[in-house]
Amino acid sequence: MKRLDNKIAIVTGAADGMGEAIVKLFAAEGAQLIAMDIDADKLKQAHAGGNENIKLIASDVTRPQVADEAIGEAVNAFGGLDILVNCAGVVEYENVEVMRDDNWQRTLDVNLNAVFSLCRKAIPQMRKRKGGRIINIASINAYVVAPGLAAYAASKHGIAGLTKTLAVELGPDNITANYINPGAILTGMTRPLMEDPETKALFESFAVLPKMGMPDDIAKGALFLASEDAAFITGHGLTIDGGFLAKVK
Repeated sequence: MKRLDNKIAIVTGAADGMGEAIVKLFAAEGAQLIAMDIDADKLKQAHAGGNENIKLIASDVTRPQVADEAIGEAVNAFGGLDILVNCAGVVEYENVEVMRDDNWQRTLDVNLNAVFSLCRKAIPQMRKRKGGRIINIASINAYVVAPGLAAYAASKHGIAGLTKTLAVELGPDNITANYINPGAILTGMTRPLMEDPETKALFESFAVLPKMGMPDDIAKGALFLASEDAAFITGHGLTIDGGFLAKVK
């Protein structure tokens, strides 16, 4: 038996990087999925092959009705919702003194407000299923920060607080809520930075292990939190950073 047989999941940010890897691993483990991303072309390319257990929704997670649409599609296509993985995210580097209002707002809207909206809408469906799993992607920037990351770090600190509160509120319903703190992971967000040799060397130096993190590393953590192996784990931040925080905390 596969680890996610008969489970229904929604994954945002599914066209590349961590979200793409999570969708593919969850599908391989038996889940039926709604894969969401703002980039329709990349989403189709990432999940080409016509897997009937993966339904694609190309939409901006900040749209007011997107949570209703995604959860409605999960119910209509597969019959309910067991797992929600909020992976969509953005980052721009601007110091606070010169930060544009639209940069701050867009970062909070994508990284935090959309997560809140999807979680809120998912709860009734998970209650109907007598349990569920909420997995939010935070960051090591929920613990340590750097110049230019005020909006991003604020959003990821918010993810930690939101997820812990969900865990406390939803525990009686057998719904767990956890978050993952990726370190330096090679994704669509970080890949352009690797074109600069100094930046690439810096990112590669973050982990104490002799490798840079890959999307599959995060997907495996998400699979664990989504599975029955993590049935008694909630309100937890699972750090997957190759040992970076062990060096700096």
